[in-house]
Amino acid sequence: MYAIITLCFAHIKKRKIQNVLLAILIMLSTLLLATSVTIIMNTNNIFEKTHHDSNGAHQILTMGKDIHNPITVNNWWQEQQGVTASNIIPYRKLSRPKANGVETPNLYPYMMNTPKTPFVIDQLLFSEGENQDYPTEGTIWIPTSMATTSNISLGDAIEFNTGEKAFTLSVSGIVVDLPYGGPFTNNARIWMNESDYHKQFDTLIGSEQYMMALRFDDYQQSANYWMEFEKFLKGPYLESKMEYEQIASFYLIINKIIGFLMIAFGVAMLFISLFIIGFSISDAILTNYKTIGVIKSLGLTSRKISATYVLQFLLLSVVSIIPGLIASTILSRVIIESSLSYLKVGKHLTIIQDFRITTLLAGMILVIVILTAFIYSNKARHVEPVQAIKYGMSEFANSKLNRRLNNSNRLSNLIQLPIQLQIGIKNITKNMKSSILIIVLTAITSAILVFSAVILNSFISIKQNTSAMGYDSSHVVVTVNNEATFSKQQFEQFLRSDERIKNHAWLDQFTGVLPNEPNQPLNINVDTLEGSFEDAGYETISGRNPVYKNEIAIGINVAKALHKNLGDIVGVYIEGKQHHLIVTGIYQSIANMSYSARITADVIKVYNATYSASKQSMINLVDETLSAQIVDDLNNNFNSSVSADTQQTLLDDVFKVVVAVFILPLSVIGILFIAVTFIIIFSVSRINVRKESGTYGIFKSIGMTSNTIRWLITSGILFLSALGTIFGIFIGVKVIPVALQSIILEYGLLELPLVINWPITIGLSLLSVVAACLGCWVSTKIIAKTSPRILLVD
Repeated sequence: MYAIITLCFAHIKKRKIQNVLLAILIMLSTLLLATSVTIIMNTNNIFEKTHHDSNGAHQILTMGKDIHNPITVNNWWQEQQGVTASNIIPYRKLSRPKANGVETPNLYPYMMNTPKTPFVIDQLLFSEGENQDYPTEGTIWIPTSMATTSNISLGDAIEFNTGEKAFTLSVSGIVVDLPYGGPFTNNARIWMNESDYHKQFDTLIGSEQYMMALRFDDYQQSANYWMEFEKFLKGPYLESKMEYEQIASFYLIINKIIGFLMIAFGVAMLFISLFIIGFSISDAILTNYKTIGVIKSLGLTSRKISATYVLQFLLLSVVSIIPGLIASTILSRVIIESSLSYLKVGKHLTIIQDFRITTLLAGMILVIVILTAFIYSNKARHVEPVQAIKYGMSEFANSKLNRRLNNSNRLSNLIQLPIQLQIGIKNITKNMKSSILIIVLTAITSAILVFSAVILNSFISIKQNTSAMGYDSSHVVVTVNNEATFSKQQFEQFLRSDERIKNHAWLDQFTGVLPNEPNQPLNINVDTLEGSFEDAGYETISGRNPVYKNEIAIGINVAKALHKNLGDIVGVYIEGKQHHLIVTGIYQSIANMSYSARITADVIKVYNATYSASKQSMINLVDETLSAQIVDDLNNNFNSSVSADTQQTLLDDVFKVVVAVFILPLSVIGILFIAVTFIIIFSVSRINVRKESGTYGIFKSIGMTSNTIRWLITSGILFLSALGTIFGIFIGVKVIPVALQSIILEYGLLELPLVINWPITIGLSLLSVVAACLGCWVSTKIIAKTSPRILLVD
């Protein structure tokens, strides 16, 4: 045992730098894998805990279009055993509040008449402010999503405009409001004092809408309740319904993607670490072949020699895994705090660090490393003392080496290449394993950098790909805030008289109900367009958008749920009227997770001949650069009834959350792999220099400078890393987005629309080449420091 320990520490001391670098690799592998496990585990746990603590709803029903009587609906659900139903809460819908004088675009607040808390279900959890029974007069509670995206703090004043008048309320509470407080939402429930609510809205033109929440003792049985409910209604429920899956989905999507990427890249880093361990052990055995032969001739068994390498990497693993686990707790907390900030109650989220899982993960990594070391160290069993002392290698390996050198010399003479180029080629062909490793490593690193650049640029430049995300691609969007003071005729006259405007369309949204036997019917958003879908910029992934009054386009998740394809007939209820429409197109859309449909305004006119869409106008310009100018003109001319924004403003407001959350983990992963590339290529180049030290000594002795030799070695690495980068660009642009398909399909996207900035993308990918060449150049510094005589002796 003493001999094993002595040899083990001798190996560690002899190659300090290499062993330190290997320990760093194992630590980084542990860091990524442990972080990804913690993120995935906590993402669901934190949401589920918040849902449990708030006694969260499984379904949210909204009513108010005189289709169903809200009181009758609420009374039926109140009577059901196994279901908890909230009271109906009246609300009014406004748009574009001003926080501290700054208008918030793309936000449509639901002004709620707050019942006394705690609510039976869907309770509000206070993130900031005093937990009271209801807001005091003159104050409101707002969701964490609104506070975060609009930088609103306690005490800030928010101005609301009804179209007839403006009023201001101050923020006294910031609350976690699960159904309407997640990322990507453009709705926010604003909880008002009852007297403020009546004061501001009792005289307002229009009718109230109502909201109620349902929580099932067993959510899996909800379909049975809905069958009974529809028997009571003598038909389908025809108004809006939000399901638990919709509530949860956008809280989880970002961390699902981050967790997937970190697991994939953590596993890749671990495999690279294992390859380097095997490479190092093989090199150590070959380098010390004669020494091992002498030791075996003195009586030390092959098993004990193998044990020295296993013990070496056992110690390195223990030393590196522990700091990797510690660092993962910090990194995972930072990522989770950022991505799930909307669920934060108090200053910090309650993040679970399950030491059983992290211990199991650490044990798995340790076992894998030890097993790898054991497999490669078994090569020491084949060392024959006589051959080792005579040749410094096995007789077979010696014969193979001589044949390769003869062939290499004949090939070099045949081609008659310059000596400098021959050295570079030999350095690549003589060490094929390390050459393949360099290609694979730089391919992975550049793939990570390329994908990071592409995904971030796709969200930053979302305006270039709005159609592929399911949005329109118009230049300016105008939302009608006050129908009582709005004149569509005057508005259109203004548009037609302005030469800067190319075309426009009108959009309304209805709730559509599609029977779905034997499951619950689908309650979806139906986009109703007066104008041309093509002019508005809507796309389909198959077929086309509807043109006639008997046509419909459906989202991919609707098509999947109903098993419908192009040419099939879909029965849909809109405003209580049933329509049978032909599916002309299928599209993808992240909005509403593709649980939506598109129809022309002519469909509504079948039962309502006087109908005219007038909720939202989408305007295209002759010159898009005039968008801001048009927005100012529209807001100045129609400020009492509409609000205009550029499409870019609305998109930025939604997707800036994604960019902010993705930057940190993608940057960390990219930096780690750049560092790993440097570390590994430094280690591999150092090993190769040690192997070829005699050859480099001869080159120096005949007058070749150290820097020339180093440049020749680095040129080989440059070629290999450039080749790896080409593969990496392909992987980052084509392969990784396809691998994400299983995640994004759940959220309504069949393909992830990408916007590629090639100069930035290629520039970032070249960082892997820079890291590789720098690692090689630094490692070969030993050639410059060593005299030819010592190199020849080595």
